[in-house]
Amino acid sequence: MSIESAKTQELIERFHKHETDTGSAEVQIALLTERISNLTEHFKFHKKDFHSRRGLLKLVGQRRRLLKYLKRKDSEGYSKLIQELGLRK
Repeated sequence: MSIESAKTQELIERFHKHETDTGSAEVQIALLTERISNLTEHFKFHKKDFHSRRGLLKLVGQRRRLLKYLKRKDSEGYSKLIQELGLRK
């Protein structure tokens, strides 16, 4: 359910703003989206895993808050990011 380090590095390289950027809102949203998709796949086989489902809901809420922040600070970057990640909005 966690992300492999190679996938993490790939996402950071794809969404970073500068060379040493690992914590910007765009990178965090991309990493959360990957974790959410991994958990969604997990629930297709483990339908009764309610403890992990709570964690999924927390991740979705955290991503929603970061998206709200990004939309307020950089609306063009927000539009570009949701298009690249394939998020609805």
